[in-house]
Amino acid sequence: MESCRKFGLIWAAIILLGLQAGAQAHVIELLADSDSRYKISGQHQPEITLKAGEQIVLRVTARRGKSWNRDGSIHGFTLLRAKDRTKVEGWNLLLRPGQQEFTLTAPVEPGDYEVVCTVICSEDHEGMHMKVTVVP
Repeated sequence: MESCRKFGLIWAAIILLGLQAGAQAHVIELLADSDSRYKISGQHQPEITLKAGEQIVLRVTARRGKSWNRDGSIHGFTLLRAKDRTKVEGWNLLLRPGQQEFTLTAPVEPGDYEVVCTVICSEDHEGMHMKVTVVP
């Protein structure tokens, strides 16, 4: 009986630790600005580093550029593999004006990636990109 109670307490502790770990998601705050640039506070050149397979919350504030899509999206946020420029599944986001949050899973393959804007937001649209590094 005592061993069952200890097992139950250990199991409850494991579940509680798992819930606490899940509550502390990696939050990334990003500005998709009206000048067709991604910006991260405190960084001159925005760059994101992720752990392979980790859950993240991407909190984006989007400001309207000079042009936008018919569906109202003003910027895009698409993650590409740097080695072959293929899209990473689940990372093809359309941004609307204001703040929005996305719960995403980092790629499981470590390496270099690039975020690009997929909405023609201005004549400077081609400059709207940033580096993402995934570490083991």
